[in-house]
Amino acid sequence: MGFSGTDAGGFRWEGFQSGAPSQKPPTPPRPKKPRKPVGNAVTRTLLNIVVTLVVGFVYFYVTLPAINLQSEEFYAFALLLCIVYCVSAIVTSGFQGEGFKGYFQFVKKQCLVPTVIAVGLLAIAIVGSVAGAVIFRARSYAQLLPIETGDFVAEVDEISYNQIPMLDKDSAERLGDRKLGELSDMVSQFEVNEDYTQINYQGRPVRIATLSYADIIKWITNRSGGLPAYLIIDMVDQSVELVRLEEGIKYTTAEHFGRNLYRHLRFRYPTFMFAQPVMEVDEEGIPYWVCARLVKTVGLFGGVDVKGGVLVNAITGESQYYEEVPPWVDNLYNANLITQQYDYYGMYHNGFFNSIFGQRDVTITTEGYNYIAINDDVYVYTGITSTGGDQSNIGFILTNQRTKETKFYSCAGATEYSAMDSAEGELQNLRYNATFPLLLNVGGQPTYFMAMKDAAELVKKYAMVNVQQYTIVATGDTVAECEANYLAMLRSRGVITSDDVGLAGQETATGTVAEIRSAVLDGNSVYFVRLVGYDTFYSVSAVKNPLAVILSEGDQVEITYVIGEGSILEGTEVKLR
Repeated sequence: MGFSGTDAGGFRWEGFQSGAPSQKPPTPPRPKKPRKPVGNAVTRTLLNIVVTLVVGFVYFYVTLPAINLQSEEFYAFALLLCIVYCVSAIVTSGFQGEGFKGYFQFVKKQCLVPTVIAVGLLAIAIVGSVAGAVIFRARSYAQLLPIETGDFVAEVDEISYNQIPMLDKDSAERLGDRKLGELSDMVSQFEVNEDYTQINYQGRPVRIATLSYADIIKWITNRSGGLPAYLIIDMVDQSVELVRLEEGIKYTTAEHFGRNLYRHLRFRYPTFMFAQPVMEVDEEGIPYWVCARLVKTVGLFGGVDVKGGVLVNAITGESQYYEEVPPWVDNLYNANLITQQYDYYGMYHNGFFNSIFGQRDVTITTEGYNYIAINDDVYVYTGITSTGGDQSNIGFILTNQRTKETKFYSCAGATEYSAMDSAEGELQNLRYNATFPLLLNVGGQPTYFMAMKDAAELVKKYAMVNVQQYTIVATGDTVAECEANYLAMLRSRGVITSDDVGLAGQETATGTVAEIRSAVLDGNSVYFVRLVGYDTFYSVSAVKNPLAVILSEGDQVEITYVIGEGSILEGTEVKLR
């Protein structure tokens, strides 16, 4: 019987090698199931477009980008749409392709059109940015703000006291919050916004403040009627008026959904770029949002300027675009844009490289600005200084916020903050803080005017500082007293020599004393004098006018008083005739 080396007891050993362990053959991988595309090519394309539009609408509704090549937000929006379309196309086409190269070819095919659009937009943005670079277009930036040279004393009249704002924004906010807190039917439902826009209303400088809902629950319960009122803070007499409306304000920046002002504007003007809307009221007291339309004038993204504006009725939502806004509008060009455009002029009117190396005639605005009403318009004031940091101004500008008409007035002198330090130093024992100055023409002299506030933000005194000689500082409990002290100091220093320099907002009454009454106010004796033939009393402080103590009925007097309304007017000086 023969024996085979491959047989042993009827067992067959296959694949046996001496000294080698036994091995199981490897299990072959299961082939992946290719994902099937969704429908045919037309169906997939339509589905991808629908998905892209839905995502795009949600993004647009929330972020509200302008559909404008000059808007940086538009490029982010367009890039998002391209990405969404690509992802949707890859998903609906079934992730086809084998290996890296195959999958790359698949993605390339699905995303070709969106990629071309994205690259094209990126190229436009790069070219537009380079075309608007300051180094190439310095002259264009310098010409954004046309500037004329003016004569301050000849062109800026001395204004009366009913036109001088006595409050700054912080003090106006305190008064507004306090007024709302006094109204039990509103304080728990509404809050005061922080806008406080300064306008010229019926010949007086005021600040307008809008309300907002206290929280989301208050919005739900009150939105049908809208916001029932707005506040007017008089910047002169510091009074606060709550203007109640027959029909509430329904379109504000604090609203939600379709009545949100930004969304309301975007869906009606999808290509417009807007500055921050500001609340104003026309001469009838109807509230409007003034929405300045922004344009880029240098390259694609540089040289921001204003081209008209949209006025939105805050009650009805009706809107209209004006290239030239109505005369009652005061805030089309905001102060930050004006100072930015002047800085372009001051830096680059002699070329870009001069602003870095030679710096011949390079100037910039000082830190801070204020507003003043002139001829029923509101002007922005800011000082102009050199870039050398010498703590002095070479002049200042006044810019009309409605027309952007700008005048430069040459007047070397102290910066605003130096003047504020001088005023605070004059009253250092009281520790009052000065507001940012206004620039006034007082006695033919450019003069910084400041309100002096205590720690509670209440105005306690007033100060005037001469721009050219900031050591000339006068203070007073009233504006009239402050001005009288200031003019007396100017005369004593020989700055003015004429004795007939009038006091802005004051007149003189002469006659026979018919009646005298007295009272003690804030610890000081005050005499109230009425002249024969008049019903008006003139209040005269005995501290400032000791002559008032010895007046008697029948005396012939001359009383200087502050122009105003009412039966009692403030007397600043009394003389016997």
